[in-house]
Amino acid sequence: MPDVEQTEANRYDPDAAPRTAAGGPRSAVAVATSVEGDRRSPRERQVSEFTELSRAVQESGLMRRRHAYYWTRFVVLTALLAGTLTAFVLIGPSWWQLVVAAVLAILLGQVMFLGHDAAHRQIFASGRWNDWASLVIANLYAGMSYGWWQHKHSRHHAKPNQVGADPDIATGFLVFHTEDLPAPRTGFTGWFAQRQGWLFFPLLLLEGLNLHVSGVKTIFGRGPVKRRPVEIAFVTLRLGGYLALVFWLLPVGMAFAFLGVQLGLFGVYMGAVFAPNHKGMPLVPPDARIDFLRRQVLQSRNVRGGPATDLLMGGLNYQIEHHLFPSMPRPNLARVQPIVREFCAAHNVHYTETSLARSWGIVIRHLNQVGLAARDPFQCPLTAEYRSAR
Repeated sequence: MPDVEQTEANRYDPDAAPRTAAGGPRSAVAVATSVEGDRRSPRERQVSEFTELSRAVQESGLMRRRHAYYWTRFVVLTALLAGTLTAFVLIGPSWWQLVVAAVLAILLGQVMFLGHDAAHRQIFASGRWNDWASLVIANLYAGMSYGWWQHKHSRHHAKPNQVGADPDIATGFLVFHTEDLPAPRTGFTGWFAQRQGWLFFPLLLLEGLNLHVSGVKTIFGRGPVKRRPVEIAFVTLRLGGYLALVFWLLPVGMAFAFLGVQLGLFGVYMGAVFAPNHKGMPLVPPDARIDFLRRQVLQSRNVRGGPATDLLMGGLNYQIEHHLFPSMPRPNLARVQPIVREFCAAHNVHYTETSLARSWGIVIRHLNQVGLAARDPFQCPLTAEYRSAR
């Protein structure tokens, strides 16, 4: 994709956007309701504007399935994984296996992008076919629970960056907002929160393990899981077989090093791709109501780049287009982007697009700002803004 600069009409730069006195970005509600001359209700905007955009996209033919593209990717990834397995066996107990582990981490990231597309019904018209594709790709190929991921990711798509609704910004070890902190963080947690932006990417070394553990806890837990027996069988076969092979072929120390490199790089890869999409974008208060178009556009950030960026990010660099049309096949996102960008400019909807490196910088800076505010929850700039507005 060519390196296209934003126009002044549709530019939404987190550094240049209206900010509070404390330095935080204004909320999505404040941005959305500041569009000059637009006094229609959110429902009226949703019906009249998004329907207009959706009709134009449907007429462009970009929602059509791309079966050849996806079958090709599936076959190529399967062949590459088979080649990696062959290399692993042939190399044997050697520290060169750490290179194999790094390659495997990248390939499994690409596998998860394919599973992501299937879960969003991008590959087949049949929901059942997409479900089984997700089960095979996520559970059997990658050893992760499709059911756990789908439940979490669906909630994120429904209300991105909405406090209390989007699980991707729920407060835990990291603080993405200070709305629900009952008391200032002190001691180690306070020290950590103030530096969490700088520690974010190192912590992603543990994310690969966390993803697997979360999935296993879900499918072996008591909560509802569609096709639980299939998920258990696939994940057990994949993880059990993988661990057995690694520890059978390699000495114990080398086996742990192999797993550490593979899981660590896999976690960093996934986090480095998903974090730029929404972190550092405006937050939505729990009780706010925004029409669908602005809800999806104002909280999402695109990453500018070319074919290499498209490949490495699995199409998620077109995050705005993906959130507006989640079932659109991945290769069509680049083609629909000019339509969406022009539509947003015509309707004064801020459209955010930046480079990958700059997006990482925004994420780090945002987490550090929130972490500093977490020393006192009443100093959160977004919370203060909405308290003062009541």
